Amino acid sequence: MSRTALRICPLCEATCGLTLTIEGTRVTKARGDRDDVFSKGFICPKGASFGAADGDPDRLRTPLVREDGELREATWEEAFDAVAAGLRPVVEEHGPHAVGVVLGNPNVHTMAGALYPPVLLAGLRTHSLFTASTVDQMPKHVSSGLLYGDAVAIPVPDLDRTDHLLLLGANPSNPTEVSAPPPTSPASSRPSRPAAAPSPSSTRAAPAPPSSPTGTSPSAPAPTHCCSRRWRTCSSRSGSSTSGSSPRMSRASTNSPTR
Repeated sequence: MSRTALRICPLCEATCGLTLTIEGTRVTKARGDRDDVFSKGFICPKGASFGAADGDPDRLRTPLVREDGELREATWEEAFDAVAAGLRPVVEEHGPHAVGVVLGNPNVHTMAGALYPPVLLAGLRTHSLFTASTVDQMPKHVSSGLLYGDAVAIPVPDLDRTDHLLLLGANPSNPTEVSAPPPTSPASSRPSRPAAAPSPSSTRAAPAPPSSPTGTSPSAPAPTHCCSRRWRTCSSRSGSSTSGSSPRMSRASTNSPTR
């Protein structure tokens, strides 16, 4: 008999809500959790593939040890003994720093990633540590530290209230929810902006609208300076505009390597 479980996707910092269909001990289907207050049902193709990945016949389910050129299934004790036998001669001949530890992604999104690397590094006594963060993440920490005073307070851009946007080193045709609000709020619910100035031809065809004593159109919204609206909560998400960090902004500030 199948059952439904609500979980948080561990694949990236967006931590989108998942609705999983489970049969026995296997995940057979994954879809977005529409009731999740942040992702509102959105998931990327990687999150949607959890059901297929969990039951993939090529998935490794036990350690493998190579003997006489062939891989065989082994226990964890046998696997760790094989690793120690291979590393010990390297350390004895070249020293502990000759052994490098390479951590990939999503290392910081799992409990194993937070617990095992420090123990491994302490056991090896090596300073040779390499991570994927220097390729895809460290520049964000540096820029956040310089701009906002906190290397791990990576804000979510307020795209709903942005007039000019400059993208550096990003591909907008392949977005994720890591650093952008979810594409779920309808455009009709976003705050309206002043209409564009009429073209010369349109001004000749019709008279100009009446002006107020201050010289502005009575129907035009009051101008708002970009600094005063920078960190407001978008009305399409909260129901009203309020000062301070938005819920998405507060959530993004937890995207730290300690997670």
